[in-house]
Amino acid sequence: MTACTANTCAPSGARVVLVSPYELGRQPFNLAQPAAWFGRADIAVACVDLAQQKLDPATFAHAEFVAIYLGMHTATRIAAAALPKIRALAPHARIAAFGLYAPVNAAWLKGLGVEAIFGGESEPDLLAWVQSGIAPAATVVRRSKIEFLLPERRGLPPLARYAKLILADDTQKLTGFAEASRGCKHLCRHCPVVPVYEGKFRVVPVEIVLADIAQQVAVGAAHISFGDPDFLNGPTHAMKVAEALHARFPDLSWDATIKVEHLLNHAALLPRLRQCGLLFIVTAVESVDDAILDKLAKGHTHADFEAALAQCRVLGIALAPTFVPFTPWTTLAGYRDLLVTLLKLELVEAVPPVQLAIRLLVPQGSYLMKLPDFAARVGAFDEAMLGYPWQADDPRVDALQADIMAWVMDAERAALPRAEVFAGLWARTHAALGEAAPPLDPAQFGAPIPHHSEPWYCCAEPTETQLASF
Repeated sequence: MTACTANTCAPSGARVVLVSPYELGRQPFNLAQPAAWFGRADIAVACVDLAQQKLDPATFAHAEFVAIYLGMHTATRIAAAALPKIRALAPHARIAAFGLYAPVNAAWLKGLGVEAIFGGESEPDLLAWVQSGIAPAATVVRRSKIEFLLPERRGLPPLARYAKLILADDTQKLTGFAEASRGCKHLCRHCPVVPVYEGKFRVVPVEIVLADIAQQVAVGAAHISFGDPDFLNGPTHAMKVAEALHARFPDLSWDATIKVEHLLNHAALLPRLRQCGLLFIVTAVESVDDAILDKLAKGHTHADFEAALAQCRVLGIALAPTFVPFTPWTTLAGYRDLLVTLLKLELVEAVPPVQLAIRLLVPQGSYLMKLPDFAARVGAFDEAMLGYPWQADDPRVDALQADIMAWVMDAERAALPRAEVFAGLWARTHAALGEAAPPLDPAQFGAPIPHHSEPWYCCAEPTETQLASF
């Protein structure tokens, strides 16, 4: 472990330790950016990625401040397990939490001994906390524009240890990770970005994005994954980033997350994005039930999803949909309809199995609570699950979700192929309905698409392996 200043990485004791519990198999931008701020201030900082590293006593030996990045649910659950160990390694260190899941869980975090809570554009506030030694009495959520620096990645594990891009022919590419913006201008009710950013987003200057990509290409990255909540929140900025990236690295491929709504509204931009190296798009479809999509305020319909898929296929851009298949409104027939839709659209190979097992999370501050009568159907906030518990109207739906999640976790441990996992989901769903499962036609599974080797997801419960890895 190294302690990085603005100009050096020395094996000396760090005053500040930045911790990332989980970042979807990617080298965390949200450690590298604050590390750059501390480095510029000549404050020795160490970075620890719990997805790749053990908690090393030497790293925490001189720590005066520890800041834990809570990007989403999985990371926060892992952080809860790691906090007692961190406290034992650094008993006198002061602890802060930052990221999307920090402000909404402030009371719970304070109960765990976290003294400072930061959200939004947190870097100036993290630095002020360390420099002043004074913890803000209230949670600090900054949405105003800040200065972005070149991310300091030298204190992180090498890219080779992170998730790879797996192409359709099973060849792999070393993958880097960048962010061109943070926050989101949309207000999807279930999204954890919304309570923190409240419809605002901030762009990272093109020159910083390009320099960050360049430093990753220099160490072998052949593909870049953009972590923006939505790459087309600012289409003009996005095009500048894409064109600058392609001009400098014409052979570099990349992927991004883009809403179905944006894929349709900005369809004219997609051919140029493809020419600039866009290989595949992750899009949060969430459901194929229009009534549920309306409750989630997704801004698209089932028909829109199919239209977006068709236009991407014409352009040769793979589409990787994500889902929240289990909600309070899900029925057994509705879940079966989702599986049937994936077969009809030949998307079985395009969807990671965990996406078909996820249960809707209702964290503190969720805009779902603004729905009429929704608060009445959830229980009291459960700190163990970091959310408001709910039950489906049909208890068989909850039983099916538990069965499917257990199957997906077993399948992930056994490294089963997606088609085999889907067959298990198909059989379990029809058994829950009391029906014989129709035979599956492998021709409907579709072709494999490029995807990342990380099998898990930021909204899923952590696996036993993840909880024990550090």
